[in-house]
Amino acid sequence: MTDIAVSLLSPGGVDKFQVSEQPELQPGENEILVRHEAIGINFLDIYHRNGTYALPSYPAILGAEAAGVVEAVGAAVETVKPGDRIVYGGTPGGAYASKRLLPAARAIPLPADLSSKIAAASLLKTMTAYMLLHKTYPVEAGTVILIHAAAGGLGTILTRWAKHLGATVIGTVSSPEKAEFARSHGADHLIVGRNADIVSEVRALTNGKGVHVAYDGIGGDMLVKTIHCVRPFGMAASIGQAAGPIPPLSVDELRPGKSLSRPSVMAYVAETSNYREAAEAAIAAMKQGIVATIAGEYPLREAAKAQAALESGKVAGSLLLIP
Repeated sequence: MTDIAVSLLSPGGVDKFQVSEQPELQPGENEILVRHEAIGINFLDIYHRNGTYALPSYPAILGAEAAGVVEAVGAAVETVKPGDRIVYGGTPGGAYASKRLLPAARAIPLPADLSSKIAAASLLKTMTAYMLLHKTYPVEAGTVILIHAAAGGLGTILTRWAKHLGATVIGTVSSPEKAEFARSHGADHLIVGRNADIVSEVRALTNGKGVHVAYDGIGGDMLVKTIHCVRPFGMAASIGQAAGPIPPLSVDELRPGKSLSRPSVMAYVAETSNYREAAEAAIAAMKQGIVATIAGEYPLREAAKAQAALESGKVAGSLLLIP
């Protein structure tokens, strides 16, 4: 079978992808050559494709997480060897390909009891959940949290991990079907519908107090509503903008005593020590069953179709590309 890569020619729609044959690759001194078995798809990939988050140059190969088998290693690499199963997430991009060169320091050993598909669908999202639940705002027993898009790939993992920590989870979803899906992953309360009065419903569910922390990956006008759902001295974490750019925000929205955070998992795990810590925590969580639910698999050459499906908002769970 011919090895291929899916390149983004310029920012825009899914028509900007091009499938081409891959050349032979030789790892540099501190690199490894990985043959992918499964590639995770994230909203981050869509932000890179449409130009929300600009890339340094084009054409570019997207993709921030994948799992596979090491085929060759550079002369200075001692941490992994050919034949090892590994998973990786975060920078640098380049996962939308049959194989790739990867800095050896980014390779995370994959335990025998975790499949490549589960690992590729879960690692980056689980590292994000670790950052949000343990670093951004420490969540513990009794914490009340709000998760937007609770039936999505990150939303389901956040819910599972937060429940493991003893938190109460309020989730928002767009449909009754997604509400059932989110409930099956542990959500305590669901607010259903794109036009729901989220602020009023959160206040009713919390006896007027609001949540301790809210995670908003919707963006647009939703962020102000999210802040209004937070109790005094609580936090709103802005983690995406699926609905579009966030308009200017007055600091008065943070009264009385609320805080606003805009954490970036890509920035957090760019530092190797943070990356190893988050990845080890993510692997441990995955072994406890805190994993993504795989909603669909697409051949690698159908990356455009897979991104369009994710962008439609109809997917409950995570999607994979299979080389």
